[in-house]
Amino acid sequence: MTVTAERVAIVTHLPAWVPDAARNYLAHTETGLSIRALARASDCHASTILRQVRRFENRRDDPLVDDALRRLAGHMPARSPASDGETAFMNVELRNDPNPQPDGLTEDHITHEANRILRRLCETGAVLAVARDMEMAVVVRDDPIGGTTRTAVTERAVAQAFALRDWICCDDPEARIVRYRITNSGRSAIRQMIEASGFAEQQSPFISSMDDRFFDDIRMAGRVTIAESPLIGLSRRRGKDGQPFLTRDLVTAGERLREDFELANIEANTQLDWAALILAPDETNLHLDGAGQRVLSALHDLGPGLGDVALRCCCYLEGLEAAERKMGWAARSGKIVLRIALQRLKRHYDVQGQYAPKIG
Repeated sequence: MTVTAERVAIVTHLPAWVPDAARNYLAHTETGLSIRALARASDCHASTILRQVRRFENRRDDPLVDDALRRLAGHMPARSPASDGETAFMNVELRNDPNPQPDGLTEDHITHEANRILRRLCETGAVLAVARDMEMAVVVRDDPIGGTTRTAVTERAVAQAFALRDWICCDDPEARIVRYRITNSGRSAIRQMIEASGFAEQQSPFISSMDDRFFDDIRMAGRVTIAESPLIGLSRRRGKDGQPFLTRDLVTAGERLREDFELANIEANTQLDWAALILAPDETNLHLDGAGQRVLSALHDLGPGLGDVALRCCCYLEGLEAAERKMGWAARSGKIVLRIALQRLKRHYDVQGQYAPKIG
């Protein structure tokens, strides 16, 4: 066996968003690079690389992880015949291709979707449901009356990126519909995104378009948390007749508005003053399309007052007490006005024929 101190550069075609641990696993399994060679390339101990390789090997039962690794394996260079011998002692340097093959995913897109999907998964009873034969993943949440509410949809490739980064995990990978829950790493990631939105000098387009009041409430609490929609709390309350204060269809209408609102902020890529847009005539907003136009259509149908409370409580996740105070309403009147707004909103979606959540 020939031992050489030559530093060999191996160019991978992996997208930049792939985690280092997954990159090392693929380099070991697809190109035959030894654990020691990868440790030198990563400037870490060989035991660290070994743990990464074993961990991803054990996670191949997860359908999202397995599908992602199979897809990314096609971006790796062919296995070298010398891999089993000489490269075990080579000083290997892993380099990214400056012009990688198109993957369809970017770091910005993953971050945008994480801001939307991970915050949804932080809600009580929320999971990301993935069917093996479907290209989309759906966030669903248990409601107080035993049903489920769909709150968000994202591409399967995005869900795969979340799984590779250990932001989501599943308990039953053999199920026909696999349900993923957010991990501690996922909660930490969304907290960092929220903190960055409040303190970073240059905010991302999606975060900068969020209303500052959402983050003001978080900072006033003295800690970073994930806001829960006021609709969820109201749906748990019951009236004197024993029926929920907000029925499932009203909650679904509010969640639909929130999903379109979040998608519109991503599409617009700029700061939007939604409160002012409620009063603007339709013809001045023709530059908005897709989700943005759907939000404007719904808010215009509600009009001032009802549109304002729907925007504050469904989209900005502002509490009812705060909304009552800022809008000058009497105490405990906000929930009645909000229910009326949701009833009008449901009627709007019924007439428009776009009641179910959509992408774009």
